[in-house]
Amino acid sequence: MWRKSSHSGGESQCVEVADGHPGIVPVRDSKNLTGPRLVFEAKAWTSFIRTVKAY
Repeated sequence: MWRKSSHSGGESQCVEVADGHPGIVPVRDSKNLTGPRLVFEAKAWTSFIRTVKAY
């Protein structure tokens, strides 16, 4: 299941992540649902989110 950030405010210009994939985090552009997806290791995604939240 794909989900958007709670900070998106309902706008369609954001990224979505998919839950339920152990060890990886699929990411897609919410404006292009059939377009390419990026896949990150869960550990790397967690580090990225932690860094973004720090700013």
